[in-house]
Amino acid sequence: MLKVPDHQVAGHKAGGGRLGPLVDDSGRFYKPLQGDERGANEVSFYTSFSSNTKIPDHITRFFPKFDGTQLVEASDGTGMQPHLVLQDLTFDRVNPSIMDIKIGSRTWPPHAPEDYVQKCLKKDRETSSLPLGFRVSGARIFQSTKSGYWEPENKSSIQTLSADEVKLLLKNFVSSNASEVSHMKPDCAFASTVYGGSTGILSQLLELKAWFEDQTSYHFYSCSVLMMFEKELASCGKSPRAEIKLVDFAHVHEGKGVIDHNFLGGLCSFIKFISEILTTPEDCAADSLLEDAQKSHIYSDNGSV
Repeated sequence: MLKVPDHQVAGHKAGGGRLGPLVDDSGRFYKPLQGDERGANEVSFYTSFSSNTKIPDHITRFFPKFDGTQLVEASDGTGMQPHLVLQDLTFDRVNPSIMDIKIGSRTWPPHAPEDYVQKCLKKDRETSSLPLGFRVSGARIFQSTKSGYWEPENKSSIQTLSADEVKLLLKNFVSSNASEVSHMKPDCAFASTVYGGSTGILSQLLELKAWFEDQTSYHFYSCSVLMMFEKELASCGKSPRAEIKLVDFAHVHEGKGVIDHNFLGGLCSFIKFISEILTTPEDCAADSLLEDAQKSHIYSDNGSV
């Protein structure tokens, strides 16, 4: 039995006659194939990448497992449609906090139609993609069993954050008091276990960065880093299962022997933000940006971040 994913934070969501991804109860994620060249391009990438023996195992773990394509009943009621069959990245997670970070200051691929280039360029300029080299595409932060999740009121509010507001959001992502009253400053209680350590987010990002400094097989346009962990495990002193995955490969192109500077530059910028939170933890207690950010960009139906 296929259903709408519980923890999708970006992209087109299924429901209400809309086409979107579905999941089953055995850990598979079904992503509708886009009807134009984007769908064929994503299948081509997964097929190439999954059979590429030059990709080391410690890098393939950052990509969803690929199980081919399959015809399934589409979520928009249009009947059987082709879908990518991928790993459901949140399948065995309990109340995960998730953030989707679109990497790169340029989000359109080579040889894209001019109207598409202009559409992407406009959005890159209006969001943090150009100034920061990445933008937050979506977030879902678990607060508590009582308060549930914090989510942005709309997509645009979280994609247009300033550098200071992005840092604030990344602090709230790993704070124990994210569900407290609005004047509370993020305490970054879980920063050291989620972002830091030999298996934390920063270590994984640096591992990915080292590969991008060498690999010239692929150029990843409009691709995201999905970042997730489980706050309840962290609260109990257990491993929070902090993990990153790369997702969305409809615009991957051949590298042709050239380093992917667009993705690498954005990745380095994002790494700097995470590093600064770990190296200046005292800023969490002294952060005075929370109130302004809530008023201008970060809203929720049931309270603050």
